[in-house]
Amino acid sequence: MTRTAVLFDLGGVVLGSPLQAIRDYGRGLGYAPDAIHHVVARSAPHGAWSRLERGELPLELFHAAFEADCRAAGLEIDARAMMAAMAEASAPRPAMLDAIARLRGAGFRVGALTNNWAQPGAEDRPDGTSALRGYFDSFVESCVVGLRKPDPAIYRLACERLGVAPEQVVFLDDIGGNLKPARALGMATIKVVEPTEALASLSAIVGIDLA
Repeated sequence: MTRTAVLFDLGGVVLGSPLQAIRDYGRGLGYAPDAIHHVVARSAPHGAWSRLERGELPLELFHAAFEADCRAAGLEIDARAMMAAMAEASAPRPAMLDAIARLRGAGFRVGALTNNWAQPGAEDRPDGTSALRGYFDSFVESCVVGLRKPDPAIYRLACERLGVAPEQVVFLDDIGGNLKPARALGMATIKVVEPTEALASLSAIVGIDLA
């Protein structure tokens, strides 16, 4: 089936990498680069991080809860400091924004599919995503819909919001585990490690030069 739509993860794809920010924060404490990521993965789907991204745990209660999850794994962290480092790293990537504009100009449906969280009293998301909404035809946030990647239901919802079948979609994410359900549904997938390489792969699939 012809690919007529593209779904973009935000952090680590359209925005700078929060994963790298977490790695750098953990390394600064003397931990292995992926030690904190392992806490997130192993505590899912009931840990503090998963509940935050589904909108079940408010941010003001998350910090202590996630610190407890990390402590149970032998890590002592300051969750507020870690989240601040993530926010600082989440600047938009101009090349990705330009590619999104080119895709839409060529008639592709383009959506965002992101795991994120709400911050009470703030006009913007803590990860800076509110300013990005105008770039997309559809904007699916885990904390709003009560689902998070890699739950297949959130991918189906993103497709419904775009008005396309999964087989019509190319999905870009920086986490391999988030790509597996997309592939199982019939999407073409691209793991984003380096943005220029990812855009070259996307160009090859959609037939448009996005570099």
